[in-house]
Amino acid sequence: MNRTIRTRLATVVVAVAITAGLAACDPPAHYVSIGDSFTAGPLILDQRNDPVGCLRSTRNYPSLVAPRVAITKHLDPSCSGANTGDVFEPQGVTPGPNAPQIDRVDKWTTLVTIGIGGNDIGFSSIATTCGTESITDPLGSPCRDEITDAVIAQRLADAAPRVRAVIEAVKERAPKARIFVVGYPAILPESQSYLQWAACYPTLPIAKGDVAWLRDNVHKPLNAMIRTQALAAGVEYVDTYGPGIGHDACTGSGTRWVEPVIPGNLAAPIHPNARGMEGMADAVTAAMTAAGVPMR
Repeated sequence: MNRTIRTRLATVVVAVAITAGLAACDPPAHYVSIGDSFTAGPLILDQRNDPVGCLRSTRNYPSLVAPRVAITKHLDPSCSGANTGDVFEPQGVTPGPNAPQIDRVDKWTTLVTIGIGGNDIGFSSIATTCGTESITDPLGSPCRDEITDAVIAQRLADAAPRVRAVIEAVKERAPKARIFVVGYPAILPESQSYLQWAACYPTLPIAKGDVAWLRDNVHKPLNAMIRTQALAAGVEYVDTYGPGIGHDACTGSGTRWVEPVIPGNLAAPIHPNARGMEGMADAVTAAMTAAGVPMR
């Protein structure tokens, strides 16, 4: 082997070694997805068992987003039933507690999604109450009459600083992370005639007058509160409600993103199905791309 060839070979070896060394020094890039059942994906197959009680799907929107972004690891502590308190404390689920979700955020975390706040205002219990009350007054607004606008306004006001506290805790633990706070997708139709309501009522038993109230006085204000807290904290907000319009629980089983009380797809009642998770993942990915998050 002549000197020129040896010199070139040595140069290549050194270059490869330097490149490998630099790659080895690159810090890990972790994505952490904090959230409740609208993040976890209860009953959507396949379900994870870490722990089983969180009803966390391998096809929830974070699991669909993760392969699209430039990260080395995805950590998903989301858990069905979680509220903002469960971000900081163990959540009692079977067969054992889900560790505080914030524990998964550390100095290696470069990307975080947060989908929390609905359980802080009792959104699921409100929907359950509305379903029960509709039996006695299907054409009225019995749920609104019982719960009242004042109660909802107070619950939103109480939840706002808790949502903000979650965001600030993530920022403190991972100061270099890009944070995206994710809203809740459309559950109820934007408009509905009497015949459309009557056709939907058997599977989504909510009184005619309560449909608009739940949509305009509970769901949209919830998203507005979450968006306000995200923007005030200087992080991104992802609108999944707008893209979900026309995919509400009253649309056909092949169109809807969210299942009614009597599901037609494998998912928990009044929760996103697999199609809904795909739609939410697309909205999150679009927001990340627009914000300059590196993609694969």
